[in-house]
Amino acid sequence: MSLWNRAQQLPPDALRQVQNVYGDQFPIEVRHYLAGWIEDKMQQWNDIDPENVAHSQFAHSLVSQLIQEMENKALSYSSNEDLFLVRIRLDEAANLFKTRYLNNNPLALVSIIRECLKTELHLVQQHENMLGGVTHVTNMVVEPCAEIVSELEILHRCTRETADELRHLEQEQESFALQYHDCAKINAHLSHIQGQERTAQNREMEQNLRRRKEIGEQQLAQKVSGLLQRRMDLAEKHKATIDRLNSLQQRILDEELINWKREQQMAGNGKPFTQNKLDQIQEWCEALAEIIWLNRHQIKECERHQTKIPIAPPGGVDMLPTLNSHITRLLSSLVTSTFIIEKQPPQVMKTNTRFTATVRLLVGGKLNVNMTPPQVRVSIISEAQANALLKNDQMNKGEQSGEILNNTGTMEYHQGTRQLSVNFRNMQLRKIKRAEKKGTESVMDEKFSLLFQSQFSVGGGELVFQVWTLSLPVVVIVHGNQEPHAWATVSWDNAFAEQGRIPFTVPEKVPWPQIADMLDSKFKSATGRGLTDDNLKFLAGKAFRSPQVQDFNNMYLSWSQFCKEPLTERNFTFWEWFFAVMKVTREHLRQPWNDGSIMGFVGRRQAEEMLKNSKSGTFLLRFSDSELGGVTIAWMYEDTTKAGDQRDVFMLQPFTSKAFAIRPLADVIADLKYLLFLYPNIPKEQAFGKYYTPIGEQQPSINGYVKPHLITHVPGWPGARSMDSYPNTPQPMYPMHDGGMGDPPSVSSNPSDCVSTMPYNDTDYPDILDNLPDTDFTDINLDFLQTNFMKPQ
Repeated sequence: MSLWNRAQQLPPDALRQVQNVYGDQFPIEVRHYLAGWIEDKMQQWNDIDPENVAHSQFAHSLVSQLIQEMENKALSYSSNEDLFLVRIRLDEAANLFKTRYLNNNPLALVSIIRECLKTELHLVQQHENMLGGVTHVTNMVVEPCAEIVSELEILHRCTRETADELRHLEQEQESFALQYHDCAKINAHLSHIQGQERTAQNREMEQNLRRRKEIGEQQLAQKVSGLLQRRMDLAEKHKATIDRLNSLQQRILDEELINWKREQQMAGNGKPFTQNKLDQIQEWCEALAEIIWLNRHQIKECERHQTKIPIAPPGGVDMLPTLNSHITRLLSSLVTSTFIIEKQPPQVMKTNTRFTATVRLLVGGKLNVNMTPPQVRVSIISEAQANALLKNDQMNKGEQSGEILNNTGTMEYHQGTRQLSVNFRNMQLRKIKRAEKKGTESVMDEKFSLLFQSQFSVGGGELVFQVWTLSLPVVVIVHGNQEPHAWATVSWDNAFAEQGRIPFTVPEKVPWPQIADMLDSKFKSATGRGLTDDNLKFLAGKAFRSPQVQDFNNMYLSWSQFCKEPLTERNFTFWEWFFAVMKVTREHLRQPWNDGSIMGFVGRRQAEEMLKNSKSGTFLLRFSDSELGGVTIAWMYEDTTKAGDQRDVFMLQPFTSKAFAIRPLADVIADLKYLLFLYPNIPKEQAFGKYYTPIGEQQPSINGYVKPHLITHVPGWPGARSMDSYPNTPQPMYPMHDGGMGDPPSVSSNPSDCVSTMPYNDTDYPDILDNLPDTDFTDINLDFLQTNFMKPQ
C-alpha cells in the first residue's frame, strides 16, 4: 500500500496534521493527484541534497519532470467537468513552481517536498506502531533505512525467540535425560528382582517396579514426542529466519550495496556521490553478520543436542544439516560481498606515477577479523584475465599484467569509526603488459583492472575465507597526450556499463540523451556549472556532424563517432574537442563560465547572426571550432569614419591555455578598449571587472629588476591608439580590414604571448631582450619591439 493511501486511513486528528503539512508552497492537491508518480521518484528525491549547490542541476531536472506531470494530469482532466477546479488548481501550482522554483531555486522545492513526505511518513509510522503493526515503507526512501531497520528488528526478535526456544529445548532434554536415567535404574532394579527368589515381598516389589516402569515409559514417550516436536518447531523457526535473512541480505547486497557501487562508478563521470552512505550499509551488514552468527551458533547447538540424544524425526529427515549449510553460505556471501574498494584507484593511470586506493571489509569488526589482521595484495590484470576470474572464481598463481610497487598492506581496525580497512598510499605501476591490438584499437582502448585479494579466518579458525574484489576499469597511459582518449574510454565505460556484464563490455551505440547526460555531468563536475539545453543541442550537432537537425533525442551515437572519427574538415575527434574545451574552462575560465559570462557553445555563423544587430562594441566568447581548447572573441564593430554600412563581425584568433597562463581572459578583455558590451547588452566592466588583475606599485626584486606589465594589443585596429603607448611606437603596419563580404573576418592574434595579437614565429625575432641594457619595462608597450624587429611577412 502506498504511503499516501496509508496516510488517508489515519484517524481524524492525525489526518489533520498531515493536511497542515501541505500549503501554498506544495499544495495537497498535487500530493493527492500525483501520489504514485511522487512516490515512484522517491529515490531521486532522496539522492538530492538541498544543501549542496552542486545538486542544483539534478533538482532542476526533477522539478521540471514534476511540472510536466502536473500539466499532463491537468490536461487529462480537461474533458471532465467534475474535475474543473482540480485542473485549475494543478495549473496554478505548475505555474507557481515554474516562476518561484524551476529556474531560481529548484533545491528549495526539493527541500519542501522532502520535509512534507518525511513528516507524513513519521505520522503514519507513529500510528501504525501504536496499533502494533509492522511498518512496511513500500517505494519510500525519504527514510531509506526504515524498511531495512524494521526487518532487522524483526530478525533480532526472531533470533531472541529461537534462543529462548533453544533454552527450553535444553531444559526439556535435561529433564528427558533424568527421566531416562530413572527408567534405566528401574529396569536394572526390576531385572535384579526377577533374578531373585520369588518371595511374596519380591513379587510385590516386582509389581511395584513394573507399574513405575510403565508410568516412566509413558512419560518418556511423551517427552520424546514433545522433544521431537520442539526440535522440529525450532528447526522450522530457524528456517523461517534464514529465509527472511536471505531475502534481506539480497536486498542489502544486491540493491543497496550494488547501487552504492554504481553511484561510485558514476561519480567518476561527475555525478553526485554520497560517500557516507557506505557507513549506513556497514551498519546493516554488521547487523546481518551478528544475526547470522547467532543463528548459526543456535543451529550448531541443536546439532550437538541431537547428537547427545539421537532421536530420529518422523520420516527420518533431519533439517539441521541443510540449515547449517544454508546459514554458512549466507555468512560466506556476506563476507565476500562486503570486501569492497572504498576509494577507487585512478581510472586513467600513468606508469611510474604514485597513486592511492582504500579497501574496506564492512563486517570485519563485527566478526573480529581484526584480531588477526589480514594482508591485502594488489595486482593488475587484463580484461581477459578479469573475465576468467569471474568464471572460475580464482586466478592462477602469479598471473598478472604488470608490476605494481608497494602492493601489499595490512588491514587496520579504527576504533572510532569501527572500520577495518587498508589505505594504499604509495602504489606505483612500473610495468604493463598489453594484449595484441586488432584493427583500429589503440592502447587507450585497452582496459585493465586492479585485483585486491586477501585471506582470513573467523570463529577461531573455524571458517577460512578467500576474498577478492576488482576495481573499476583502468586505462594505462605512458604519456600525457594519451590522456584525452583514455578518459573517453573510461567515461563511456562508467556511463554505459550494464549490471552483471562480461568484463568490460559496453554498447557500441548509445541514445543521445544518455550521452548528453554524461557530458553534462562531466562538464559540471569539472567547471562548476552544467550544460544548458542549447549547449547540448550544439554538441549533438557537432557529434553527429549534422548541426541542421532539430531533434536528436531518438538518435544513437556510436563509439566511433564519439572518439574515433575526426570531425568534418578537422584532424581531431568530437571527444578531443570537448575534452580540450572542458580542460581550458576548468583551468582558466571557471569563474566567468559559472556566472554565465561565457556563451562558449555557439558556432561561428550563429555568433555572427547574434551580433549583427547589436551595437558596435558588443562581443561574446565562444569555443573555437578549429583550435583545440581555443576561445575566441567575436565582436561587432562599426567604422563611423567611413560612409555607408561599415558594420561587420570580427573574430579574434583563438586564445588557448598557454595564452591564459600569461594573461588571464578578463585582463585581455580589459586591454581591448573597443570591446564595450558583453552580449546582449551587459557593460564589460560589470561582467568581467571583478576578475581584473589589480595593478599595484611595481616593486623591484632583489636583483634590481622590475616585472613588466604585459598588455594585449591588436595592431592596426581602430581604438588601439587610445591605449597608453610607448612614445616611439610607430603607426600600425596593417590596414584596417574592410569587411562587408564573405565570412566574418578573423583578426590574427598571438595567444602564445598575450602581448600583441599579431602573428609571428618565435624564430623570426632576434634575441633582443638579452642585448638591451637593464631598464624598467613596466610601462613599455611591447608591440614596439615587434614592429621594429619583425621580419617582413
